[in-house]
Amino acid sequence: MRAAAGSPRAAAGGRLVVCPTPIGNLQDVTLRVLSALREADAVACEDTRRTRVLLDRYGVSAKLVAYHEHNERRRARELVERMRAGETVALVSDAGMPLISDPGFVLVRECVAAGLAVEVLPGPSAAIAALVASALPADRWRFAGFLPRKKGELRELLSEPGGTLVAFESPRRVPATLALAAELDPDREAVVARELTKAHEEVVRGTAAELAERYASEPPRGEVALVFGPSASGGEELAGLEQLVKLVESGAKPRPAAAAVAELTGASANALYRALTTQTP
Repeated sequence: MRAAAGSPRAAAGGRLVVCPTPIGNLQDVTLRVLSALREADAVACEDTRRTRVLLDRYGVSAKLVAYHEHNERRRARELVERMRAGETVALVSDAGMPLISDPGFVLVRECVAAGLAVEVLPGPSAAIAALVASALPADRWRFAGFLPRKKGELRELLSEPGGTLVAFESPRRVPATLALAAELDPDREAVVARELTKAHEEVVRGTAAELAERYASEPPRGEVALVFGPSASGGEELAGLEQLVKLVESGAKPRPAAAAVAELTGASANALYRALTTQTP
């Protein structure tokens, strides 16, 4: 079977091609992904019915193999044996990049352990789309996958220092999650991104308190990604606070100074001002 132009190929044996698929709009599939799906000896997918919709849209004939969280380990061993025999396997999930809150980790690990080539194609990702659309700092960020259901674990995660936090959440749990975020820091910047790339896409920005109030009585509909700005307890805010204190001690007015420092550090201006006023005698 002929490899796509410019793509790596193992010297011996087959390979695994990780193929991201559209997260809502079928037009977002790339030409390289379609080529890889056409050339693969088998396409490992979560739900054969959903993957078939994409393949039929573009006239791709492929042999589908169910690969999901319930059969991942057993099927991974089977697919590795097929690749050792020289076959090419394409890995897809229902939407987005495999492994990112989707099956695939076991198969990739098994391929690496077996010395098989693993090629990852770029493409759609709900986490990246939500981060960029949020207009929150993207120089330092982390992805938490689906948020924990236990309140104590969720509280700990939301309180962790670090950059911008991106996570997936069940629509029905969004009100409680935002209420907890508002309880921890009402002025923390937050974003609710739903149905990204679909007809009813919506990106709502505000503070944690504002969004908690908005969704208190009516949860959002569809698939949801939440984005939270840097935590007020994070290193960015602490470094910013030190600079803010120096500016105020030099004669700058607190609120304009807080806004200036926030612009430079990506911290929350309100959180900086609040931290300044609580520590000032």
